[in-house]
Amino acid sequence: MIRLNMDKTGKIKAIDEALTKLQLHEKECRLCPRECGADRRGGHLGFCQTGPSAKLSHALIHYGEEPALSGSDDCSKNKYDQKQATRSGSGTLFFSGCNLKCLFCQNYQLSWENYGSIMDDETIAAKMLFLEKKGALNINLVSPSHVILPILRALRIAFKKGLSLPIVYNSNGYEKAETIRHLNGIIDIYLPDLKYFSRGISEAYSSAADYFELASKALGEMYKQQPELHLDSKGIAARGLIIRHLVLPGHTEDSIQLLDFIAEKISIDVCLSLMSQYYPCYHAPAVITRPLSSKEYEKVLIHSQRLGFSTLFIQPDSFDTKDHRLPDFKKKAPFIWE
Repeated sequence: MIRLNMDKTGKIKAIDEALTKLQLHEKECRLCPRECGADRRGGHLGFCQTGPSAKLSHALIHYGEEPALSGSDDCSKNKYDQKQATRSGSGTLFFSGCNLKCLFCQNYQLSWENYGSIMDDETIAAKMLFLEKKGALNINLVSPSHVILPILRALRIAFKKGLSLPIVYNSNGYEKAETIRHLNGIIDIYLPDLKYFSRGISEAYSSAADYFELASKALGEMYKQQPELHLDSKGIAARGLIIRHLVLPGHTEDSIQLLDFIAEKISIDVCLSLMSQYYPCYHAPAVITRPLSSKEYEKVLIHSQRLGFSTLFIQPDSFDTKDHRLPDFKKKAPFIWE
């Protein structure tokens, strides 16, 4: 189990400072790029369909993240020596609602259908501590953007009660850099998606023409805070940045433009997770109602290698649709195969 080498008092102070600034948005929410102005205190839900408290679907040990987070034993694909990585799993909290809502979302039961239960801050903190007790390697906050206020309050409670794991901010990337700036000193590992380069594609699939403009700025702030991926002696992440990109069928050129941006404007030394697991879900538009082909993924992968990314996680075996594993969050164990 990883123990953070940190000043817990400093973390709590950083949370208090962030809440002082960010909780002003409860009355007229401008936390994310949607800027819908919802009065959360008054019970208005806004674009993300979230009020003053977070709605949580599951809190569990998850083995499906990158090896440096989940501790799977297939962990020797990059410049770090991860052969001794354990398999204790990521302590993952799946929050309901979403500020992006991609039409093809694999987790549509959470993002669109808002499946889950409203929980107070103390209950969420208790779940974090329970996951640590079960042997989790980190606390992994999935879709935290729209529930960052209750998350911060819960973290403050959990830290005061002894939580000592790295905190993972697992985001769709559609963030305001200003909001991310207030998380400095609190988040140990940023795990953002960088989904789209084209305004047309992001508008068509996520109703967010400004996705790349804002996600790239937020990514720059994340990189400023946590530029390098630091692993312990067992290959498990203690802090850093992992940029995820899901290759979409028929859109390899968009993926290549994103990789060029990361290489030129961020760094080729940043950790990149190139994902092939796309599967047409929910209301996927007609143009992407087929799986990604191995040739498409290989084209993007080869380009990433030509650019010289030094730390690269890949998914080379996600093309057999018969075996594609989709979570079912309406079940007690949504990842029943783990």
